[in-house]
Amino acid sequence: MTDKTDISTANTMRERSGESRIKLWLLLRANRFLVSIVLTSAVFVAFVIAVAVLDPPFSQQIESGDMTDTMFSTMITVIVTGTTLVVTIGQLVLSQENGPLGDQRERMASSMDVRDFTEELIGSPSPADPSEFLRQIIGITAQRTTALRESIDKNDNENLREEVDEFAESVTGNADTVRDQLEDAQFGSFNVLFAALNFNYSWKIFQVERLANEYEESLNEEERGLLDDLKTALSLFGPAREHIKTLYFQWALIDLSQMILYAAVPALAVAGIMVGIVDAGTFPGSTLGLDHIILVVGGAFAVTLVPFMLFVSYVLRIVTIAKRTLAIEPLILRESQR
Repeated sequence: MTDKTDISTANTMRERSGESRIKLWLLLRANRFLVSIVLTSAVFVAFVIAVAVLDPPFSQQIESGDMTDTMFSTMITVIVTGTTLVVTIGQLVLSQENGPLGDQRERMASSMDVRDFTEELIGSPSPADPSEFLRQIIGITAQRTTALRESIDKNDNENLREEVDEFAESVTGNADTVRDQLEDAQFGSFNVLFAALNFNYSWKIFQVERLANEYEESLNEEERGLLDDLKTALSLFGPAREHIKTLYFQWALIDLSQMILYAAVPALAVAGIMVGIVDAGTFPGSTLGLDHIILVVGGAFAVTLVPFMLFVSYVLRIVTIAKRTLAIEPLILRESQR
């Protein structure tokens, strides 16, 4: 009999990836605004500590030159250029949705063909809600897996029965986990896509193909048909997930563009104030041994970095998702699953 690790797989993406919970939480689950605030705060703390302990003293550098003017003049240029670039990229991605009437009609026809196929598969109208759409596909997958196990239980090949039983337990367990995560999940948040990433459909397709090939002589016509039916259900989940992923990417890029535009205005105002008003004598005194001017410059620098940190937080999530979903077919790209 094939080793257990060759048949079943972990029910969550974290377990399959072999990476720490904290790392995946920061890259994927954590609120993007919270991540950007954490990154900005880290820069502020690092800046204050560095200028407070390094020589020459920060106050002397401000008095002896135009460091503040140069620093924040540069940030004004960076904010304007970076904001324009990010918004342009977002608009470029969204422009792919635009097109003449014929193209839009073709897109609609293709989408309706998939919905009709899904309706035939699940035996009811395709849900309009993305999370429920995925839940229904996973649900019919679990049902067909159970039907396969019940049929194979009557097979004379003991190894086949054991492998199918183990495989079915893995599939139904994974399906139950993901369906629970999808329940009441609202599109626009990351919850829908994160739950979909936890359903390892490509590995399951490979196992169906392997079972059909290795036990070809032991399978009767009904059992082969059940394997084909299960493969069909699993194969539909792939493009469905990719479609949801594409919609999420577009949604996230719109959110990113809006947030960067909102953050750019106060960042520009702070940078302009620092250039036009602040000098070594503007904020005299100290608190807890730290000169007020250090805290002010550090805080202003952190504020001007907020648009960039928003960009970093969103892109970290997008590229992490993209890397984990490069292959839509049963190809194993991560060493942890080999």
